[in-house]
Amino acid sequence: MLPFNLTSLTPATFILAGIPGMEESHIWISIPFCSMYLAALLGNGVLLFVIRTERSLHQPMYLFLSMLAIADLMLSTTTVPKMLALFWFSAGEISFGACLTQMFFLHFSFSAESVILLAMAFDRFVAICHPLRYTAVLTPSALVKTGLVALLRSFCIIFPCIFLLKRLPFCGHNIIPHTYCEHMGIARLACADISINILYGLAVPFAAVVVDVVLIAVSYVLILLALFRLPSRTARHKAFNTCSSHICVILLFYIPAFFTVLTHRFGQEIPHHIHILLANLYVLFPPLLNPVVYGVRTQQIKEKVVKMFICPKSHLLQE
Repeated sequence: MLPFNLTSLTPATFILAGIPGMEESHIWISIPFCSMYLAALLGNGVLLFVIRTERSLHQPMYLFLSMLAIADLMLSTTTVPKMLALFWFSAGEISFGACLTQMFFLHFSFSAESVILLAMAFDRFVAICHPLRYTAVLTPSALVKTGLVALLRSFCIIFPCIFLLKRLPFCGHNIIPHTYCEHMGIARLACADISINILYGLAVPFAAVVVDVVLIAVSYVLILLALFRLPSRTARHKAFNTCSSHICVILLFYIPAFFTVLTHRFGQEIPHHIHILLANLYVLFPPLLNPVVYGVRTQQIKEKVVKMFICPKSHLLQE
């Protein structure tokens, strides 16, 4: 039997069970998961490298995109390596402290990414609705403050979850039917009332993200109204193209996230292995597809990638 702290009934380790009912398919499931993770690392790495090395991309929109890429890398790297170790080597054991750490950075990166998407919506709002004030509003100082707000808000919202979990007794229950540690998955193992965990876990982070979504929606309503007032059809088309990539990324991020959260809380009729699969895809799809969306739909990034990786000699000559 695993050792326990008798004073707090806190397990020394948890056991991640993987995807219940699909244990025999873990190896096969790991192949696309590993491929998506490696592609996400490559895509976000290339994006960060291109933005870092190209001075013409040192603009607020692309700097926000760099923040988004970092948040994506944190989201996937927090969960996928341990998930693959579980699938390949049955290494499901994780210490209590490591489990809480994984839980914190998982939810922290999600919250930070939500703030960054809001900042990107504000960037597009200023660029289209108040273009003459763009450089005065989105100064380097404003960008730094936005990054700090993303970090501080996420920390203040998620950090209390650690104490809400550490206060709970677990009475020997240490098997988590999941591939990674998350707040409610851990809390449900406790042999005590978890009403506070449910209330906080649903109300506070969820409410914060809903506020972000509402503000993003308001930004885009104002942007659409401004687009309809533009006299030139070409100008409207160009302005809409600058927003389309961001809209795609917003949908890729929020729709799976809300579906995962709501099914976890209210979707008891959904088979558990379906919920776990969707939760795994949630930490893989946005990091995988975000750089693809921006790389394909943003002309400046596409041109720089072609110059740097397909025609490196001509790029060096231009330098």
